[in-house]
Amino acid sequence: MKKAVITAAGLGTRLLSVTKELPKEMLPIFQRIDGELVLKPLLQVIFEQLYDVGIRDFCFVIGRGKRSIEDHFTPDWDFLEYLLKAGKELAAKSLEIFYKKVEDSNISWVNQPQPRGFGDAVLRAEKFVEKDNFMVAAGDTYIVSGGNAHLKELLAHDNALMLKRVKDYRSYGVAVIEGDRVVKVVEKPKQRVSDLAIMPFYSFTPEIFNHLKNIEQGEGNEIQLTDAIQLMINSGTKVKYVMLNDVKWLDIGNPKSYWKALRESYYL
Repeated sequence: MKKAVITAAGLGTRLLSVTKELPKEMLPIFQRIDGELVLKPLLQVIFEQLYDVGIRDFCFVIGRGKRSIEDHFTPDWDFLEYLLKAGKELAAKSLEIFYKKVEDSNISWVNQPQPRGFGDAVLRAEKFVEKDNFMVAAGDTYIVSGGNAHLKELLAHDNALMLKRVKDYRSYGVAVIEGDRVVKVVEKPKQRVSDLAIMPFYSFTPEIFNHLKNIEQGEGNEIQLTDAIQLMINSGTKVKYVMLNDVKWLDIGNPKSYWKALRESYYL
Protein backbone atom coordinates (compact mmCIF):
# COMPACT_ATOMS: atom_id res chain seq x y z
CA MET A 1 0.00 0.00 0.00
CA LYS A 2 1.68 3.18 -1.22
CA LYS A 3 -1.18 5.69 -1.42
CA ALA A 4 -2.64 7.95 1.26
CA VAL A 5 -5.56 10.36 1.29
CA ILE A 6 -5.14 13.14 3.86
CA THR A 7 -8.21 15.24 4.60
CA ALA A 8 -7.70 18.90 5.46
CA ALA A 9 -10.93 20.58 4.35
CA GLY A 10 -12.66 21.26 7.67
CA LEU A 11 -13.56 24.80 8.70
CA GLY A 12 -11.99 24.54 12.15
CA THR A 13 -14.70 26.68 13.73
CA ARG A 14 -13.89 25.49 17.26
CA LEU A 15 -10.48 27.15 16.92
CA LEU A 16 -11.66 30.55 15.74
CA SER A 17 -10.47 33.23 15.39
CA VAL A 18 -7.01 31.84 14.51
CA THR A 19 -8.57 29.52 11.90
CA LYS A 20 -10.31 32.39 10.12
CA GLU A 21 -7.21 32.68 7.91
CA LEU A 22 -4.97 29.79 9.00
CA PRO A 23 -6.20 26.21 8.39
CA LYS A 24 -6.27 24.30 11.67
CA GLU A 25 -4.14 21.58 10.09
CA MET A 26 -1.35 24.15 9.78
CA LEU A 27 -1.27 24.87 13.52
CA PRO A 28 2.17 23.90 14.88
CA ILE A 29 3.28 21.31 17.38
CA PHE A 30 6.75 20.66 18.76
CA GLN A 31 9.22 18.16 17.35
CA ARG A 32 12.92 17.59 17.90
CA ILE A 33 15.78 17.48 15.42
CA ASP A 34 19.11 16.33 16.88
CA GLY A 35 17.63 16.98 20.32
CA GLU A 36 16.70 20.59 19.49
CA LEU A 37 13.11 21.85 19.54
CA VAL A 38 11.46 22.97 16.31
CA LEU A 39 7.89 23.84 15.40
CA LYS A 40 6.15 22.13 12.50
CA PRO A 41 2.59 22.36 11.18
CA LEU A 42 0.71 19.25 12.25
CA LEU A 43 -0.11 18.43 8.62
CA GLN A 44 3.60 18.34 7.82
CA VAL A 45 4.23 16.05 10.78
CA ILE A 46 1.53 13.64 9.58
CA PHE A 47 2.88 13.71 6.01
CA GLU A 48 6.42 12.98 7.19
CA GLN A 49 5.21 10.14 9.39
CA LEU A 50 3.36 8.50 6.51
CA TYR A 51 6.38 9.00 4.26
CA ASP A 52 8.52 7.24 6.84
CA VAL A 53 6.34 4.09 6.67
CA GLY A 54 6.65 3.91 2.89
CA ILE A 55 3.83 6.05 1.48
CA ARG A 56 4.88 7.93 -1.65
CA ASP A 57 1.60 8.91 -3.35
CA PHE A 58 -0.43 11.51 -1.45
CA CYS A 59 -3.77 13.15 -2.12
CA PHE A 60 -4.66 16.15 0.03
CA VAL A 61 -8.36 16.99 0.16
CA ILE A 62 -8.62 20.69 0.91
CA GLY A 63 -11.37 23.30 1.04
CA ARG A 64 -11.70 26.91 0.03
CA GLY A 65 -9.23 29.29 1.63
CA LYS A 66 -6.59 26.62 2.18
CA ARG A 67 -4.03 27.79 -0.37
CA SER A 68 -1.49 28.13 2.43
CA ILE A 69 -1.34 24.33 2.58
CA GLU A 70 -0.37 24.05 -1.08
CA ASP A 71 2.18 26.85 -0.63
CA HIS A 72 3.75 25.08 2.34
CA PHE A 73 4.12 21.85 0.37
CA THR A 74 5.89 23.70 -2.48
CA PRO A 75 9.65 23.61 -1.83
CA ASP A 76 11.32 27.02 -1.71
CA TRP A 77 15.03 26.29 -2.05
CA ASP A 78 15.90 29.99 -2.27
CA PHE A 79 14.45 30.53 1.20
CA LEU A 80 16.45 27.57 2.47
CA GLU A 81 19.62 29.14 1.06
CA TYR A 82 18.71 32.40 2.80
CA LEU A 83 18.38 30.59 6.14
CA LEU A 84 21.80 28.99 5.72
CA LYS A 85 23.43 32.32 4.92
CA ALA A 86 21.72 33.85 7.95
CA GLY A 87 23.13 31.16 10.21
CA LYS A 88 19.75 29.48 10.86
CA GLU A 89 21.14 25.97 10.51
CA LEU A 90 18.46 24.17 12.54
CA ALA A 91 15.57 25.79 10.68
CA ALA A 92 17.31 25.09 7.38
CA LYS A 93 17.90 21.45 8.25
CA SER A 94 14.25 20.99 9.24
CA LEU A 95 13.07 22.44 5.93
CA GLU A 96 15.62 20.51 3.88
CA ILE A 97 14.42 17.19 5.33
CA PHE A 98 10.83 18.15 4.56
CA TYR A 99 11.53 19.41 1.05
CA LYS A 100 13.42 16.25 0.08
CA LYS A 101 10.46 14.13 1.19
CA VAL A 102 8.06 16.33 -0.77
CA GLU A 103 10.17 16.10 -3.93
CA ASP A 104 10.42 12.31 -3.53
CA SER A 105 6.62 12.07 -3.38
CA ASN A 106 3.76 12.36 -5.85
CA ILE A 107 1.29 14.89 -4.41
CA SER A 108 -2.21 15.56 -5.76
CA TRP A 109 -4.71 18.17 -4.62
CA VAL A 110 -8.48 17.71 -4.58
CA ASN A 111 -10.97 20.39 -3.62
CA GLN A 112 -14.00 19.91 -1.37
CA PRO A 113 -15.98 23.12 -2.07
CA GLN A 114 -18.49 22.61 0.74
CA PRO A 115 -17.85 20.97 4.16
CA ARG A 116 -20.06 17.93 3.57
CA GLY A 117 -18.30 15.55 5.94
CA PHE A 118 -15.43 13.13 6.20
CA GLY A 119 -17.07 10.61 3.89
CA ASP A 120 -17.55 13.17 1.14
CA ALA A 121 -13.91 14.24 1.46
CA VAL A 122 -12.74 10.64 1.01
CA LEU A 123 -15.07 10.10 -1.95
CA ARG A 124 -13.52 13.06 -3.78
CA ALA A 125 -10.22 11.16 -3.89
CA GLU A 126 -11.65 8.28 -5.93
CA LYS A 127 -9.88 9.23 -9.18
CA PHE A 128 -6.58 9.48 -7.33
CA VAL A 129 -6.98 6.05 -5.75
CA GLU A 130 -8.16 4.29 -8.93
CA LYS A 131 -7.88 0.53 -8.29
CA ASP A 132 -5.31 0.60 -5.52
CA ASN A 133 -5.64 -0.05 -1.81
CA PHE A 134 -5.07 3.11 0.18
CA MET A 135 -4.88 4.72 3.59
CA VAL A 136 -6.97 7.59 4.94
CA ALA A 137 -5.67 10.02 7.56
CA ALA A 138 -7.27 13.13 9.04
CA GLY A 139 -5.04 16.18 9.03
CA ASP A 140 -5.83 17.19 12.61
CA THR A 141 -4.80 14.06 14.54
CA TYR A 142 -1.33 12.68 15.22
CA ILE A 143 -0.60 9.34 16.88
CA VAL A 144 2.86 8.38 18.08
CA SER A 145 4.05 4.83 18.72
CA GLY A 146 7.43 3.14 18.83
CA GLY A 147 8.71 2.78 15.28
CA ASN A 148 5.28 3.86 13.95
CA ALA A 149 4.08 0.35 14.78
CA HIS A 150 0.40 1.38 14.70
CA LEU A 151 0.66 2.54 11.08
CA LYS A 152 2.63 -0.50 9.96
CA GLU A 153 -0.02 -2.78 11.47
CA LEU A 154 -2.83 -0.81 9.83
CA LEU A 155 -1.15 -0.96 6.43
CA ALA A 156 -0.93 -4.75 6.70
CA HIS A 157 -4.74 -5.02 6.36
CA ASP A 158 -6.97 -4.42 3.34
CA ASN A 159 -9.87 -2.86 5.26
CA ALA A 160 -9.23 -1.84 8.84
CA LEU A 161 -10.00 0.76 11.48
CA MET A 162 -7.87 2.14 14.28
CA LEU A 163 -9.54 1.96 17.71
CA LYS A 164 -8.88 3.38 21.16
CA ARG A 165 -10.87 3.09 24.39
CA VAL A 166 -12.29 6.42 25.58
CA LYS A 167 -14.54 7.70 28.33
CA ASP A 168 -16.56 10.19 26.27
CA TYR A 169 -17.90 7.82 23.61
CA ARG A 170 -20.57 10.35 22.53
CA SER A 171 -17.92 12.53 20.85
CA TYR A 172 -16.70 9.87 18.43
CA GLY A 173 -17.69 7.27 15.95
CA VAL A 174 -17.47 3.97 17.84
CA ALA A 175 -17.02 0.34 16.86
CA VAL A 176 -18.34 -2.96 18.17
CA ILE A 177 -15.92 -5.85 17.72
CA GLU A 178 -16.16 -9.64 17.75
CA GLY A 179 -12.90 -11.53 17.69
CA ASP A 180 -10.62 -9.96 15.10
CA ARG A 181 -13.31 -8.10 13.17
CA VAL A 182 -15.54 -5.05 13.41
CA VAL A 183 -19.25 -5.96 13.32
CA LYS A 184 -20.86 -2.55 13.86
CA VAL A 185 -19.98 1.15 13.72
CA VAL A 186 -22.07 4.08 14.98
CA GLU A 187 -21.38 7.79 14.57
CA LYS A 188 -21.53 9.71 17.88
CA PRO A 189 -24.04 7.45 19.66
CA LYS A 190 -26.39 9.02 22.20
CA GLN A 191 -26.58 5.75 24.15
CA ARG A 192 -23.63 3.56 25.04
CA VAL A 193 -22.91 1.16 22.19
CA SER A 194 -19.18 0.82 22.73
CA ASP A 195 -16.27 2.70 24.31
CA LEU A 196 -14.01 1.91 21.35
CA ALA A 197 -13.58 5.21 19.53
CA ILE A 198 -12.61 5.14 15.87
CA MET A 199 -9.42 7.12 15.37
CA PRO A 200 -9.24 8.92 11.98
CA PHE A 201 -6.78 6.52 10.35
CA TYR A 202 -8.06 3.78 8.04
CA SER A 203 -6.95 1.33 5.39
CA PHE A 204 -9.36 0.60 2.54
CA THR A 205 -9.80 -1.18 -0.74
CA PRO A 206 -11.55 0.83 -3.50
CA GLU A 207 -14.78 -0.96 -2.48
CA ILE A 208 -15.39 1.81 0.05
CA PHE A 209 -16.24 4.24 -2.78
CA ASN A 210 -19.21 2.12 -3.90
CA HIS A 211 -20.64 2.33 -0.40
CA LEU A 212 -19.94 6.05 -0.06
CA LYS A 213 -22.05 6.61 -3.19
CA ASN A 214 -24.97 4.70 -1.66
CA ILE A 215 -25.43 6.56 1.61
CA GLU A 216 -27.43 9.67 2.38
CA GLN A 217 -26.54 12.55 4.65
CA GLY A 218 -26.32 11.42 8.25
CA GLU A 219 -25.18 12.97 11.53
CA GLY A 220 -24.83 16.74 11.13
CA ASN A 221 -26.24 16.59 7.57
CA GLU A 222 -22.90 15.26 6.39
CA ILE A 223 -21.76 12.21 4.44
CA GLN A 224 -20.41 10.03 7.22
CA LEU A 225 -17.60 7.58 6.55
CA THR A 226 -18.94 5.36 9.33
CA ASP A 227 -22.20 4.83 7.40
CA ALA A 228 -20.24 3.58 4.39
CA ILE A 229 -18.16 1.31 6.62
CA GLN A 230 -21.38 -0.19 8.02
CA LEU A 231 -22.61 -0.88 4.49
CA MET A 232 -19.29 -2.57 3.78
CA ILE A 233 -19.71 -4.76 6.86
CA ASN A 234 -23.32 -5.56 5.91
CA SER A 235 -22.15 -6.64 2.44
CA GLY A 236 -19.99 -9.34 4.00
CA THR A 237 -16.59 -7.66 3.70
CA LYS A 238 -14.34 -8.37 6.65
CA VAL A 239 -13.26 -5.17 8.40
CA LYS A 240 -10.43 -5.63 10.89
CA TYR A 241 -9.03 -3.27 13.50
CA VAL A 242 -5.83 -2.09 15.12
CA MET A 243 -6.13 -1.50 18.87
CA LEU A 244 -4.19 1.47 20.22
CA ASN A 245 -2.73 0.95 23.66
CA ASP A 246 0.76 2.26 24.33
CA VAL A 247 0.59 5.37 22.13
CA LYS A 248 0.45 9.15 22.37
CA TRP A 249 -2.65 10.67 20.80
CA LEU A 250 -2.53 14.35 19.82
CA ASP A 251 -5.72 15.99 18.59
CA ILE A 252 -5.96 19.70 17.71
CA GLY A 253 -9.70 19.84 17.11
CA ASN A 254 -10.53 22.28 19.92
CA PRO A 255 -8.64 24.72 22.19
CA LYS A 256 -8.36 22.29 25.12
CA SER A 257 -7.09 19.40 23.00
CA TYR A 258 -4.70 21.70 21.15
CA TRP A 259 -3.19 22.88 24.42
CA LYS A 260 -2.74 19.22 25.42
CA ALA A 261 -1.13 18.47 22.04
CA LEU A 262 1.35 21.31 22.48
CA ARG A 263 2.23 20.22 25.98
CA GLU A 264 2.65 16.53 25.10
CA SER A 265 4.57 17.19 21.88
CA TYR A 266 7.04 19.34 23.84
CA TYR A 267 8.03 16.32 25.93
CA LEU A 268 8.05 13.68 23.16
